[in-house]
Amino acid sequence: MKVFPTLNLQQGHVVPTLGAHPHDLTPLDLVSQLLSHGISRLALVDVDAAHNTGHNRELIGRILHACSAAASPVCVQVAGGIRSSDQAQFFVDQGASWLVVGTILHKSPLMVESLVARFQRHLTAAIDARGGEVHCSGWVDQAGLQAQSLATKIRAYGFKRLLFVDIPSDTSANPDFDTAKQIGESTKLPVLMGGSILTREHLQQAASLGGLHGVLVDALLVFDDIRLLDHFPSSVCSDGH
Repeated sequence: MKVFPTLNLQQGHVVPTLGAHPHDLTPLDLVSQLLSHGISRLALVDVDAAHNTGHNRELIGRILHACSAAASPVCVQVAGGIRSSDQAQFFVDQGASWLVVGTILHKSPLMVESLVARFQRHLTAAIDARGGEVHCSGWVDQAGLQAQSLATKIRAYGFKRLLFVDIPSDTSANPDFDTAKQIGESTKLPVLMGGSILTREHLQQAASLGGLHGVLVDALLVFDDIRLLDHFPSSVCSDGH
């Protein structure tokens, strides 16, 4: 199972998610520290772009360049506000391996088809849900459908992998592994899971779940306990996984 340390970027800073503590490190310093530990995967989330309140595109470009210059290949997934071919092309040109699209699945089917036609091997479709109910626009809006229904539509579009973001309500909530498993079984697509993976126990549970190909974990949690990565392989991204 692959583990993606995940940087949530807002106004040029790394912002913590549930269970993570703030750090004074700049995004580039944090990435440098993680690279020094030999990580081979990284996820970047542009929180501003997801909320349509700005973007961190140049910062993400600098992070991608730093990963490209690393001693070993690094698979980098970029998410947040990717809603056009130009934006997708920018990140691919900067070295991104995978691109996550979410909100446009609900708001712009024609753009989804266009992106799949041009960038299929790079694309990951995101299902952001709490209790199986899909949310969009940076978790602000409810989409009015269930995760299972959206997963079926995503497969029909031609996506090759899914990211199930289980929106946590608090740090005591158990990850919704049931929905992750159902999505994988019904679509037969590789499924990544994020959002509610907060502890070593969660990682162990995820690793034992058949069909789950990877997890996203807040990079600040990984930085505080790099041993979270100890028992997982370091292979880089492939098209299918």
